[in-house]
Amino acid sequence: PDGKMYVCNNGGCFAWEDRFGLTLPGSPPPSTWQGGSIQRVDLATGAAETLYTESSSGPLRAPNDLVFDSHGGFWFTDHGVRQERTSDRTGLHYARSDGSSCEELVFPLDAPNGVGLSPDEMVLYAAETHTGRVWAWDLVGPGELGPPDPMRLEPGGRLLAGLPGLQLLDSLAVDAEGWVCVGTLVNGGITAISPDGERLEHTPLPDPLVTNICFGGADMTTAYATLSSTGRLLTFDWPRRG
Repeated sequence: PDGKMYVCNNGGCFAWEDRFGLTLPGSPPPSTWQGGSIQRVDLATGAAETLYTESSSGPLRAPNDLVFDSHGGFWFTDHGVRQERTSDRTGLHYARSDGSSCEELVFPLDAPNGVGLSPDEMVLYAAETHTGRVWAWDLVGPGELGPPDPMRLEPGGRLLAGLPGLQLLDSLAVDAEGWVCVGTLVNGGITAISPDGERLEHTPLPDPLVTNICFGGADMTTAYATLSSTGRLLTFDWPRRG
């Protein structure tokens, strides 16, 4: 909302390994991980400032993805840190862009990664990396979840989709028709999930670690995707407006 870039900084929670010519993430090197933060970068000057290092639940571990709403607040995921025999339980947070408030509102999630909002901002989506699941929560206002359903187990949302086989999920974006478009690992590409969760479309891309997508172009039908293991940015046509 202020023309600046907001960054999820995971604090260096991955050690990068070269395997078969691909760059893959591994466990964090203990000497370099410093804890996570939300930072803000002035695109005109390059100056960076740290906005949050803590939420209502305590210190941030490894923030991963964020999405702004039209009211100037933003949701973000804390992916957590995984060592050889331990794994964080983390959640979803809502923060104000002025640095005044940061609150964890969904807990627990298993390695939450991508986060997005429906076009009308009444549904919040988040993808869990290792389970291959996308969850959805109804919203009643900015940063305000709807009443919980007592019949739903944690994390309290409804399951929009669970991908079969070995497919891991990364960051996501929601297109103008409400399809949730998720960067997909192993089965490298973008998996698009219809708003009702009934239809899946997979767009294969030439990298096993497709980690993020956003939309642009004159008519918002150009997709931009990050190919993480080969270090490339790819553009291609999207069948719907972003």
